Amino acid sequence: MDDWRETILKEFFPNVSKLTLAADPDCLLTEEQLYSKLRQRGFDLIEFDDSIAFRYEYESKYRAVWDRGEHTDLVVILRLQDSELSSLPYDLLQAGRKLYFNLGDIFPNLSYPVIEQLDRSMLDDLFKAQQNTQPDRLGDNATKDYILHHVYGISLDMISDEIRLLRTLLRLHYSKTKMPVIFSQRFVWLLRENTNFQSWDLEKIVPDEKAFFAFLQERWPVFIDHFAQKDQIKEKSFDYGFKYQGPNLLPFNHQDIRIYIDNLFLEGRLSSIIRSETDIDTNSWIKIGIKKENNDSSSRISGLFKLLNENFPTIKSSYSDWINFALKWAELSALIHCTNNESNYLQFQKMGQELNKIFAIWLTGNYSALINLPPTNPAMLHHISRHIARDMEKSKNHLAALIVMDGLALDQWVTMRQILQENDSRLIMSESAVFAWIPTLTSVSRQSIFAGRPPNYFPSSIKTTNNEEKLWKQFWENNKLKRCDIAYARGLSDGDVENIMDSVINPGKTKAVGLVVDKIDKIMHGIQLGAPGMHNQIKQWCKKGFLLSLINYLLDNNYEIWMTSDHGNIECKGKGRPSEGVIAETKGERVRIYPAKELRSQIAADFPFAHEWHPIGLPPDCFPLVASDNHAFVKHGETIVGHGGISIEEVIVPFVNFKRNTR
Repeated sequence: MDDWRETILKEFFPNVSKLTLAADPDCLLTEEQLYSKLRQRGFDLIEFDDSIAFRYEYESKYRAVWDRGEHTDLVVILRLQDSELSSLPYDLLQAGRKLYFNLGDIFPNLSYPVIEQLDRSMLDDLFKAQQNTQPDRLGDNATKDYILHHVYGISLDMISDEIRLLRTLLRLHYSKTKMPVIFSQRFVWLLRENTNFQSWDLEKIVPDEKAFFAFLQERWPVFIDHFAQKDQIKEKSFDYGFKYQGPNLLPFNHQDIRIYIDNLFLEGRLSSIIRSETDIDTNSWIKIGIKKENNDSSSRISGLFKLLNENFPTIKSSYSDWINFALKWAELSALIHCTNNESNYLQFQKMGQELNKIFAIWLTGNYSALINLPPTNPAMLHHISRHIARDMEKSKNHLAALIVMDGLALDQWVTMRQILQENDSRLIMSESAVFAWIPTLTSVSRQSIFAGRPPNYFPSSIKTTNNEEKLWKQFWENNKLKRCDIAYARGLSDGDVENIMDSVINPGKTKAVGLVVDKIDKIMHGIQLGAPGMHNQIKQWCKKGFLLSLINYLLDNNYEIWMTSDHGNIECKGKGRPSEGVIAETKGERVRIYPAKELRSQIAADFPFAHEWHPIGLPPDCFPLVASDNHAFVKHGETIVGHGGISIEEVIVPFVNFKRNTR
């Protein structure tokens, strides 16, 4: 057997039972590829984690179908051990067959407490290693070492000097490899046995991608100055102000290290430094890391175009592939919109149209698989609140704040991040991205953030944002917080942060804070200069310091801070406005929503650029017609910045964790 999924799929054939109850404590059934294969076989999956929410979907979508004598293949997933299937309602236990899956059955000779910590994306490598090596029964540490070697490609006997250590860390962090704490701690412990690494800040730079790149950023000026002095360029003394321990001079010029450097600067993970007096040959490999006065971004833009073309996603890409690509695409987008180059802009537009055509096809086949993924590494907006709740359970800090930037696109976050970094070098921003809800409307997507639920769980308020506070407080009350421990505020954008926040929370006592900053959305709806104007106004607003003051206020009061957006936005051109009277319930610039399929189809026939989006996770009477590419339901030729559609710019939004380097 070549695939661990086959051990599970053999239990699932259509029409065997209308209802299957599956104990799945390790979240195997919702792994992306396995979930897609189950869907292809006709199975629907529902997670049982809230009896009221589950009962609503079960009764409305399945029980009624069965009562009519029709058949569906439904799998109810319980994230508990098999012995606890008995906690399910009696009517389900009577009607359903029972199955149990866990990692211990798939990897019988490895330590279960260790392998259950492994990210599910790594299971393919582990299963292949097990097939090839047939390991004996291993204890905890032996299992960790086995996984470090066979899954993460780390051979401790080969990491004997700083070049090999840097190469290993660059490979891990550049690929955004998810290494759980128990493995990074074991790796550090083993490294500490080597006297060559005693001075390194291993506890920080091994597990934390952002800390590792900050460590490299600190050492880059040292390398440049050493390079210049070696070539007999004018010597100058600099105060480097290191925050991370380790060697002052790193071997960036070694061939195994150099291969990563260009991409790190291109993607914005490292920032070029000003060294106006340092003469570097135009063909030198290090010039990408040096910024001179009035230096343009042309070399970085051309490099990003090349990098993105080489890594262009396909309809077979995973959701994490799309997220990683979107992060790079955002870097290019920010550069394009902050510079004035018509040729680059036209190339970017052409590439974006091709990208979004593929993205729309990918979404059709894969979007539903994201909904029930575990919130350990959030894939969708409704996972975020659950992720924060789990993080609070595990961490010693029981204070959390979620900032929702209404309408902030991923490329606009890149512009915002640069201002934050310039104004406060102590900030550490760990960045990722998640999928918004489609249609990408505030009332749909933002409510799902605060509710921690798909939109079909709040059908009565799907057209308004007025229930957000109620949904936020219900979520945290279900997670055992008292109502007095929960705070929510919206409409934030300007003013004295301390006065505003003192009226919202009781510092140190309010445990869960939900905040909506709506400045970006206000800018978007008033913009007249397209995407470049958006970036310029966001930059000006960010320089005024409201957001930075808000972040620092929360950090000063010991809150763990998370930031996301409910949807992005895209510059688009009008292709005509439907003449439909009152049949559309929502008449957006990038989406129209109809109460019936037939009504939607009538309009869709005249607008070939729009998709009749299947109402995934939406209330039963919600049928969106969503714009794709860079088109909009406005007057022909009119240019707007809008949202509601299915472009990568609207759907994939930032997800950021803020910390402060206190050293």
